[in-house]
Amino acid sequence: MTPRLRFPRHFRIRSGADFGRAYRNGRRARGSILLVVGAESGRDHPRLGLSVGKKVWKHAVKRNRVRRVFREAFRLTAPDLPHLDLVLIPAEPRLVPTTAETAKELLHLARKVARRLEEAKKPKDGAS
Repeated sequence: MTPRLRFPRHFRIRSGADFGRAYRNGRRARGSILLVVGAESGRDHPRLGLSVGKKVWKHAVKRNRVRRVFREAFRLTAPDLPHLDLVLIPAEPRLVPTTAETAKELLHLARKVARRLEEAKKPKDGAS
């Protein structure tokens, strides 16, 4: 029997406060497909938030396809992602991403965001 491939609720960022915290306190990394905003979550697993605007894609069908691809890429890479709140935003207008490319870029950018968050935590040398 094959395992059920699900995307449970505890892997989702649902509240506006959590999105706001990620945008205010998070770090960003940009690729050709994604802009990833990451913030500390204090959880033992990564969480996903999506921001796909109407200004770029007028048709809901196209917006929803991008969301599905981003969600699937997150689901496939979740075990390897740092334990952060990650908000994914399309990097360029009218993008037509594939799941494999998106998953590869998401993993790279999430690790980059995690490094930037760690660097921001370190005290600056020479401060008096």
